[in-house]
Amino acid sequence: MTIRPHILVDADACPVKEEIYKVAWRLEVPVTLVSNAHLRVPQHPLISRVVVSDGFDAADDWIAEHADAGSVVVTADILLADRCLKAGAAAVLAPNGKPFTTSSIGSAVAVRAIMADLRAGGDRIGGPPPFGKQDRSRFLSALDAALVQVKRVLAS
Repeated sequence: MTIRPHILVDADACPVKEEIYKVAWRLEVPVTLVSNAHLRVPQHPLISRVVVSDGFDAADDWIAEHADAGSVVVTADILLADRCLKAGAAAVLAPNGKPFTTSSIGSAVAVRAIMADLRAGGDRIGGPPPFGKQDRSRFLSALDAALVQVKRVLAS
């Protein structure tokens, strides 16, 4: 089986779908959007949609099962990012362009657990900063670089 570059998107709350389409079309890389609900997607041969059940982690399970050495996964979910890296995904990016890597994912999971404990204890803690133009720009650059790298690695 030949591994090809492709993008897997945790699509339910993804704020950068339009940016993903633009990069995918330019680099001719297929995109699969995975969600629990039907989403409108462009009619294009490179874009496909998978709608999973509304079961807990159904979209995450599908993405983690399909992640491989050709996958660039887009998700804000730290636990899904961890699963995809363990499954051998070539790259995992947050919608703000921040890469999740094998060297950074452990601390990200730990911080997530600490924050969950604080919230469960009633502490009021702030959320992430608002998503802005710089985040979109950083994401576009990171996605482009990740796909170019994946294509280079798979071609060698």
